[in-house]
Amino acid sequence: MSKKIGDVILEVKNISLSFGGVKALSDISFNVKEHEIRAIIGPNGAGKSSMLNCINGVYTPQQGSISFRGRTFDHMESHEVATMGIARTFQNLALFKGMSVLDNIMTGRNLRMKSNLFLQALRIGPAEREEEMHRARVEQIIDFLEIQAYRKTPVGQLPYGLQKRVDLGRALALEPQMLLLDEPMAGMNVEEKQDMCRFVLDVNDEFGTTVVLIEHDMSVVMDISDRVVVLDYGKKIGDGAPDEVRQNEEVIRAYLGTSH
Repeated sequence: MSKKIGDVILEVKNISLSFGGVKALSDISFNVKEHEIRAIIGPNGAGKSSMLNCINGVYTPQQGSISFRGRTFDHMESHEVATMGIARTFQNLALFKGMSVLDNIMTGRNLRMKSNLFLQALRIGPAEREEEMHRARVEQIIDFLEIQAYRKTPVGQLPYGLQKRVDLGRALALEPQMLLLDEPMAGMNVEEKQDMCRFVLDVNDEFGTTVVLIEHDMSVVMDISDRVVVLDYGKKIGDGAPDEVRQNEEVIRAYLGTSH
């Protein structure tokens, strides 16, 4: 059964970003539709992570605008982006290595906690009930990601592939409408990649979460993406369905290293 892809929910318009004299992104425009898996690909140094950093408020582009669900902004703080329903995983894991899997994923619930820190610390009244509700949601995510056996294990003791799964769990704890994944399969072996692919597809399918994905493994991208945008040296050189992009001469040249 083919899934139903909705209207455009994220619109990136004419984004340009420079660091000193170096242009990281030049006049980039593309959109993301509700419920799709949208891949951003390109050789090293193409500007992929810079693009994600513009979307989730880490960088402020010098030109252009980004609209999410009809709200346009040229600059947005990261916590505001999270409040709007956009969550992010990072290439370099930013987990709390000494804390358990459960506690790491719980940190993703912070934005959803209503009671103040004093009540949370004392765990009294509404704060206790609220924590129980958040903990139940975290347990569902742990079950979903099949890491029940590691719930109490400090994250630093887990193999890399499982740490990446915890990082995904923490992003899911925000219950995002859109999930930005920065190379979720980097450094994984074949089996770990297959597992992560399955989880990304399940997040998209079961939770209805829109996914924007940076990934180097072309076979993964072509298998799971609905549409692909291709960057090279900060410029957009391709955009379309995986099959269209695969046959694009400019994309082929960029990947084979013959365009420069």
